[in-house]
Amino acid sequence: MFNNELLNDIRERFEYVDQCPYQGRRIFFENAGGALTLKSVVQCSQELAKVPDNQGRDNPASHELVNIINQAKENTRAFLGAAEGPIFVGESGTELLFRIISAAILGVSKGSDVVGSTLEHPASVSASIRWAEIGQCQYISVPHNDETGSVTADDYRAYVTKNTRVATILHTSPVTGISVDVKAIAKAIREISPQCFIIVDGIQHAAHGALNIDDYDIDGYVISPYKVFSRHGYGMAWVSPRLGIIPHNRLIGSPEDQWELGTRDTASYATFTKVVDYFSWLGGHFSNSADLRQRLVAAGQALTSHEKDITDIMINGTSDLIGLKDMDKVTIIGGNDNPHRKGLVSIVVDGMDSVDVVSKLRENGIRVHVRKNDLYSGNVLTPLNYPSCIRISMCHYNTTDEVVQFLRVMKKII
Repeated sequence: MFNNELLNDIRERFEYVDQCPYQGRRIFFENAGGALTLKSVVQCSQELAKVPDNQGRDNPASHELVNIINQAKENTRAFLGAAEGPIFVGESGTELLFRIISAAILGVSKGSDVVGSTLEHPASVSASIRWAEIGQCQYISVPHNDETGSVTADDYRAYVTKNTRVATILHTSPVTGISVDVKAIAKAIREISPQCFIIVDGIQHAAHGALNIDDYDIDGYVISPYKVFSRHGYGMAWVSPRLGIIPHNRLIGSPEDQWELGTRDTASYATFTKVVDYFSWLGGHFSNSADLRQRLVAAGQALTSHEKDITDIMINGTSDLIGLKDMDKVTIIGGNDNPHRKGLVSIVVDGMDSVDVVSKLRENGIRVHVRKNDLYSGNVLTPLNYPSCIRISMCHYNTTDEVVQFLRVMKKII
């Protein structure tokens, strides 16, 4: 767990860490809906919004914008752990998943299988189903495990065949908070269908630990930077060199691996550099390496440890305060002791509507979110027969004191 001095330094780098501009003081446990924003990101956006120039012109401002974009791509490579392949921005993480999945499906033979899982967000599922139909392919859904809130390589292995040409994986569920072993699932897929295009939704996962794309053996990875301490308005994607040159939407005459359409928003790239700079600063407290990638890995390991510690307190309690697992009528989705949990705990309270619990927490200055049995969360909640749940999502800047305050309020509510 971070010491108090470092945690204070961390929190000082974020906007509205304990204050809502509309509500006043509050504890922010709604990070899965959009994490806190770095102050450096806000400043960077403001400064670049003033610049009238675009890329591709022969003037100093234009040259600098190109330099900012190129540097950001290299920083993003270090963040993702991806040595090769195009990196590009889009409208959102969802838009990028649609774009990449559609290109992959249309690039394989008609009659091929497209495999995903019931754990996935509708962004990848909707894209896969729509484009499988257009591409005259079959969409196959791997059932996830309701008890663990996750899906495994063995689960995928039972549904993948030599005819599987496109597969999607959700790295961490925004409903259960449980991660999956992307490397193991990708290996299982490749053992059966070596040339399959494997595309990963990393939107929920990216803020919660070091990524290592080169080790996963996949072809696409998508994140939403507003969930990684940047701002709304763009998504970030990586594709492998072989997926990068598959036929896709691009201007005729542009490079074969060009995925950006139109003039790029320099601030999108620049603000993600600020995110990488922040992780580098944090990693410098745990590594003396001059190598950026090593500092990013160190930061990921450190924040993962901190988040696990505060999550364990939320679930198990302290010496003088019971945790969620021991509270009457409370059920934790994904189990009380799940080693793959990433800073998120979703619960139901027997006899109480989740909407009412969220409202009572808000009245006590604690920001959480209700997930309802709808197009976003029904895939997880329907099999469990839950109409809704309360999602408590944390990040590494949250504190033990905040967790303790939450537990005290929850005990009073139920």
